[in-house]
Amino acid sequence: MPLSALLLGGLLASSTYALPGRDSPTVHRRACPDYTSYASTPHGPYSGGPLNLPYQRPDPACRTFSSASVEQVIEDVTSRLVDKDLAQLFRNAFPNTLDTTIRWHQNETAAVSTKSNKRDSAQWTGLQTFIVTGDINAEWLRDSTNQLTNYQALAKKDKSIYNLILGAIHTQTEFVIQSPYCNAFQPPSASGISPEKSTQKDTVSPAYDNSFVFECKYELDSLAHFLLLGTEFYEKTGSIEFLTDRWYQALQTVLSVLDAQSQPTFNSHNQFVTNQYTFQRETSTGTETLNLNGIGNPLNGGTGLIRSAFRPSDDATIFGYFIPPNAMMSVQLQKTAKVIKAADGPDDLAEKLERRGSSLANSVKEHAIINHPRYGDVYAFEVDGYGSRTLMDDANIPSLLSLPYLDFLDKKDETYQNTRKMITEKGGNPYYLEGPAFHGIGGPHIGLENAWPMSLLMQAMTSDNDTEILDSINLIRDSSLLGLVHESINVTNIEIYTRPWFAWANSVFAQTILKVAKERPHLIFGDNAEAYVID
Repeated sequence: MPLSALLLGGLLASSTYALPGRDSPTVHRRACPDYTSYASTPHGPYSGGPLNLPYQRPDPACRTFSSASVEQVIEDVTSRLVDKDLAQLFRNAFPNTLDTTIRWHQNETAAVSTKSNKRDSAQWTGLQTFIVTGDINAEWLRDSTNQLTNYQALAKKDKSIYNLILGAIHTQTEFVIQSPYCNAFQPPSASGISPEKSTQKDTVSPAYDNSFVFECKYELDSLAHFLLLGTEFYEKTGSIEFLTDRWYQALQTVLSVLDAQSQPTFNSHNQFVTNQYTFQRETSTGTETLNLNGIGNPLNGGTGLIRSAFRPSDDATIFGYFIPPNAMMSVQLQKTAKVIKAADGPDDLAEKLERRGSSLANSVKEHAIINHPRYGDVYAFEVDGYGSRTLMDDANIPSLLSLPYLDFLDKKDETYQNTRKMITEKGGNPYYLEGPAFHGIGGPHIGLENAWPMSLLMQAMTSDNDTEILDSINLIRDSSLLGLVHESINVTNIEIYTRPWFAWANSVFAQTILKVAKERPHLIFGDNAEAYVID
């Protein structure tokens, strides 16, 4: 990320922190390196473990946000971890979002000039937080929500983290109000940061402003993640402060999209009806655009499911009733209803959300569960309502593997266990990739030789088997030789990878370690170790 952009955003933290016992010379901010390049090269001090993993945090003066409570968690966890390499990976990964991706954080007392901010009609007042995904200078709703998950438990006691997350909710709110079909967004006009240029040539309906939107792939999970950012904030802090008039407007916008995307391709008279959303891209990659002139394959009515044009990998769906985000949305609608009830919000709205979420969950079970000749009853990845379905899983979240993580079902659920068996072996999932160096679930986004560490981490977080959990974590450790978790790893050669700086993957790794520290501390802290809980 260019330092000039950081300076324009005015967000580099004034407070600095260093590892205990580590001397850190003062670095002038203008000397801060681009982190994509920095992350691609090892730096000391090294872990001292068998892999001797490098220390990849930027100098304190170059970090984009600082939190004493985050530094305390790092010290608490790394001092207990038996494995020095695992400790180093956690030390780098847990703060990666704060260290490198908070491009703009506006204090609630900051005034916003309306004279110079004409790029959009959003209301960038009060607390705001713009978070990039890493080496791409744009904010994905999905990525940014997941990047903040690890810090939610600290927000109740750490006002700076509380404000950071509340600001992120406010910023996402403005994105959703203005362009609810879009997945990735430009820096807010109030930040003073120039929009990121895109080389893609897209034809999209509804139209959008490319100074406000970076990419406009309609992904149902993006809207579910917007709701998740708020419901998780409420669950961890008990705060309903984010329930502003603007947030309620964003919620109504989400519901309008869900209504439009619940419509079939043909009406009751069997006449074609153009969907509210269409997308075409000039590309030679089939997964980057929708077929049939941007419409996508036909979907039957009467399912109660909601269409998603793209997956969380940003790949086009084959059949638009994409099951994982439907499951996720069903949960988030019901959780949002609970928050509104707790705030004494509109009873009719809360009841509507509760009914809709429950009905959607039933629709998922009715239309997505199919009988497989080898695995028994399993969840399909995508369906079309006509009887066609896709049987696979993708590494990105939400996925079929992540259904318990999404709170959609219990991990002991028999159909889930059958599905899990199907998608974690080559005979059942065409995108389960194996090689002499690495294995795991991949997806069409990168190709047929790269599995994603995120899938192994999700496998660990949804398992009750100590061996499976440790094997998954250790495989990530052994393939993260630069001290950070990558997007994907070549299954034949771990030195071939995509994205040296991918904050979402680092967040999921840290989340996995914290979950194990809480539930199975003996696996990483040693026999008879006490659980470590940050909430």
